[in-house]
Amino acid sequence: MQTIRLGRTGLVVSRLALGMMTYGTPKWRPWVLDEAASRPLVRKAVELGINFFDTADMYSAGESELLTGRFVREFCRREEVVIATKLFFPVVMDPKTAKPGPNTQGLGRKRIFHAVDDSLRRLGTDYIDLYQIHRFDPQVPVEETMEALHEVVKAGKVRHLGASSMWAWQFAKMQDAARRHGWTPFASMQNHYNLAYREEEREMLPLCRDQGVAVLPWSPLARGFLAGNRTAADKTAGVTSRAATDDLAQNYYYRASDFATVDRLKAMAADKGVSPATLAYAWLLHQPAVTAPIVGASKLPQLDDAAAAVELRLSADELKALGEGYEPHPVLGHA
Repeated sequence: MQTIRLGRTGLVVSRLALGMMTYGTPKWRPWVLDEAASRPLVRKAVELGINFFDTADMYSAGESELLTGRFVREFCRREEVVIATKLFFPVVMDPKTAKPGPNTQGLGRKRIFHAVDDSLRRLGTDYIDLYQIHRFDPQVPVEETMEALHEVVKAGKVRHLGASSMWAWQFAKMQDAARRHGWTPFASMQNHYNLAYREEEREMLPLCRDQGVAVLPWSPLARGFLAGNRTAADKTAGVTSRAATDDLAQNYYYRASDFATVDRLKAMAADKGVSPATLAYAWLLHQPAVTAPIVGASKLPQLDDAAAAVELRLSADELKALGEGYEPHPVLGHA
């Protein structure tokens, strides 16, 4: 497994991060794996050389953080691994029915201080390597958010800060507030980016490259769409639980041009003797702004597919061929 620095920091991460949203409790989402089913996958990821684990307080209402901490203690040396988690959304088991109380979501000072302590408790660690805001909060002044985040860094609870999907101007505004006041800026941006969704190439990726900010794409396989086994009939006859129940994927990617992208991907993958998933990861790893995609895996072979991409070299012509025919999408994933 190759490693890379996280942006301009001294933190060393594997070229792939393991997304821990898949591990927690199926009470939260039907495709989520419980502890017993999750353990072999996390063990396999560690054996492949992955040292970067990304979770969030909202995933499985905190159960994902509990499992992340448990597996890190079981399989890893704490000083060698990077634990990333996120805050913003309410920590509830059923967001459709639960009504969050005051100060239990967003990026206010009070919420940040409570959230970081809750995450530390669930993770069973005394510091978080990368603490990320899950979204931008338009209800809170950016100075309040950035000062509070800086204080959790200075308190020793967090080593580095990161952000996730938002408009580029919002990210620039937050970074500017941190620099003007001498506070800790964001070292990374975790955004929605894959072969089927490339809107981040317009503003956010050039900004991150210019500022030396690490890019950690979420949904690198477009919620499984780029694995090549999805059809327009998934809502009624999906081949997997996630294919049948993932309304977001069906809203994001199921256009004719998206299926054409998958057809090009599958054809080149067959020629190269790799899976479509491996090729999709490899395309992403070749993009100059990308540091480490967030890999989701519910089956052991999916981890092998991701790891194979790290060593797969693509020519300029191959990269161009994969990207041809892309049609712009509405901006997705910011809310």
